[in-house]
Amino acid sequence: MEGFFVSTGIVAMAEMGDKTQLLAFVLAARFRKPTPIILGILVATLLNHGAAGALGAWITTQLSPEVLRYTLGIAFLAMAAWIMVPDRLDDAEASISRYGIFATTLTTFFLAEIGDKTQIATVMLAAQYPSLMAVVLGTTAGMMLANVPAVLLGHRMAKKMPIRWIHGTAAILFIVLGLATLLGAGRQIGL
Repeated sequence: MEGFFVSTGIVAMAEMGDKTQLLAFVLAARFRKPTPIILGILVATLLNHGAAGALGAWITTQLSPEVLRYTLGIAFLAMAAWIMVPDRLDDAEASISRYGIFATTLTTFFLAEIGDKTQIATVMLAAQYPSLMAVVLGTTAGMMLANVPAVLLGHRMAKKMPIRWIHGTAAILFIVLGLATLLGAGRQIGL
């Protein structure tokens, strides 16, 4: 359960102010139909983070425990710095297709998540924790915790959230994970 809860918390905080959350605001303002947008976000996240989690689990089979430990520790510390860099929504990601709200959301969210902080975090968390399912479900829950309110409340919510504070808290969590990993906290699970 630790992998689920850590994954949920980290991704929920990392997603605040992220380009996919901005995309959720854009889609909500454009379509004003939350159900197909929320379902599109859910399916896109499960597909994207499922693939990212599988990559993270595969990496654990390719690296020695010592190399994996240092790689993950350094990657978590790098993620702490990256999380403080604000995202912006590219115009191409906000384009609306003629294929309907669900398909538009699914496609744009899936593409926006490729190489995104939360996808990279999913790879690292899947390499850190033994349960791939717990990590993927946790990162997906984190995405939904951040994006469903964005869809339901629209742009009004963005002005009231202390994004810098939320990003700072997420950065601290990544620093703690990085240092704990470097100091050998993951040894009991084979890292």
